[in-house]
Amino acid sequence: MYTFQDLIDITAKLRAEGGCSWDRAQTHESLKPYLREESEEVCAAIDNGDMENLCEELGDVLFQVMLHSQIAAEEGNFTIEDVIHGICDKMVFRHPHVFGGENNPEKGSRSLTWEELKNLDKLRKNRYKDS
Repeated sequence: MYTFQDLIDITAKLRAEGGCSWDRAQTHESLKPYLREESEEVCAAIDNGDMENLCEELGDVLFQVMLHSQIAAEEGNFTIEDVIHGICDKMVFRHPHVFGGENNPEKGSRSLTWEELKNLDKLRKNRYKDS
């Protein structure tokens, strides 16, 4: 069974010198239609209740994320690890009722709505960028 690290390594090798010429030629812009297409195929698999196909199509979307992250890493912008950190941080922050923390509704007089948490999260991120 392959691991997530294997996927990272496979993606890097495809984009490296001696890798796949098609993968090496891709940019964020050139990959946009493929990301849209793969996302639509995920929705179609869901609509059809086809779990086997859903698994395959989710893999295709994940590979699109991997390619975009690899390109960004090559350009010095961010890595897949940054993507993972960002989404984990966002989900923990936006779910204080599950993970606790400073926005835990049990600590305050009322629960914050998803939109309020989303806005707080954006403010928090902007504050970190400015410092």
